[in-house]
Amino acid sequence: MDQPKEPQGKNLRKTLKNRHIQLISLGGAIGTGLFYGSGESISLAGPAIIIAYLIGGLAIFMIVRAMSEMSVEDPKSGAFSYYATRYWSKRAGFVSGWNYWMNYVLVSMVELSVVGTFVNFWFPAIPAWVSAAFFLVVITAANLMGVSKFGEFEFWFAIIKIAAIVAMIIGGLAVVVMALPTANGLRASFANWFTVGGGFLPNGLMRHGANGQWTGLFMSLAVVMFSFGGTELIGITAGEASDPRRTIPKATNAIIWRILVFYILTLGVIMAVVPWNAIGKPNAQGMVVSPFVQIFDSVGVHAAAGILNFVCLTAVMSVYNSALYSNSRMLFSLARQGNAPKYLGKLSKGGVPYAGVLTSACIIALAVVVVFLWPQFAFNYLMSIATISAIINWSMIMVTEMLFRRAVARGEGPGDLAGKTGESALNALHFKLPFARVTPWAVLAFLAMIVVLMCFSPSYRVAVIAGPIWLIVLLVAYQLTQGRAR
Repeated sequence: MDQPKEPQGKNLRKTLKNRHIQLISLGGAIGTGLFYGSGESISLAGPAIIIAYLIGGLAIFMIVRAMSEMSVEDPKSGAFSYYATRYWSKRAGFVSGWNYWMNYVLVSMVELSVVGTFVNFWFPAIPAWVSAAFFLVVITAANLMGVSKFGEFEFWFAIIKIAAIVAMIIGGLAVVVMALPTANGLRASFANWFTVGGGFLPNGLMRHGANGQWTGLFMSLAVVMFSFGGTELIGITAGEASDPRRTIPKATNAIIWRILVFYILTLGVIMAVVPWNAIGKPNAQGMVVSPFVQIFDSVGVHAAAGILNFVCLTAVMSVYNSALYSNSRMLFSLARQGNAPKYLGKLSKGGVPYAGVLTSACIIALAVVVVFLWPQFAFNYLMSIATISAIINWSMIMVTEMLFRRAVARGEGPGDLAGKTGESALNALHFKLPFARVTPWAVLAFLAMIVVLMCFSPSYRVAVIAGPIWLIVLLVAYQLTQGRAR
């Protein structure tokens, strides 16, 4: 078992407060995928999408619980990579860390490339690259100011997103309670889940349509799982949390109600007001609009497009803010493990891994240029790697958790677990993964099923091909870097 080198000299500052971590983890689960991408998942499964979010939400909750079990005992920056190195191998730490870093580089690339469309809603004359450059500089500067400034930015970004969702839920519930007719001619009612467009499960578990596309509850799971990407950011914050044994469990357990409120209740209200088979369809002007715009229109708020545009703009900034934060900490951790150039382990006087922030920002800037020059290449291929890298990351978390427990049982646990062995050591864990003997295997089987389902979707099939190639690239890169180190 490889022991990562402990940081010498200056360390990261533990200044993230409970409210920061709560909202960071909450904001990580609410992005443009919910505001715009929910239409695709609803079209696949109909009202049964609620079940898909429950299943996917349970899986992601267990993944984050596994991450948090380790983070509470041994809070470290770059958590995924650090734990994989310590409890698995240095090679596993290299693959985990660089896979996660590249995932967020690609996500940032796409988010920044679309920020111009939101700015052009109000200022059509501003070139898209100007908008991308402006927000890249602003968010990068905020990350260089210190972790508390990052926490404040993310806190308020999350507040804006939450306010928009709460407003939609309250407005939609009011229309349902009063049984008011809506713009589509139907009276708003939760009964619409079962009476409109073929009922609650209109496309069955899995169905091959006349257009050659697969639909159904199972097919929606692939879309649903990736809407939860970013929730595992809780693990990254542990290294800078002021009281990780209190804040990490609290933020992790809150994931359940977030999924119930911000996904299931939100989509349930939308489908009660707007027929599910009308969601994601072109409006009178021939434009495909967000389900949120449709429900705001239905309750008489015709400025919905402008409101949602602002919310989505903040969501994009939030994603890049979180991505730059997590990537800089991951590079810092990789450098301290010997899995990245040493300069990436440098800290500013304020405890910010500035080399990691600036390096990530520069790479993301180059990637944004690629998106503008070759948009089809970027979206069809590069984002496929980002898609499959999420599954690689989640799978490695579950395997690492099992190896972590074996180390604890041998008496090789961190902190006050050291020296304790067997069941007494495992019972001393402060935040245990539920049903730890079977949960990791169940989650791994579920993720394997998602990969199989992706093979049935043309838009995801390329990701299944890209995954093994990406892993080979990482393994070859590890061997090359280790050869030079010797």
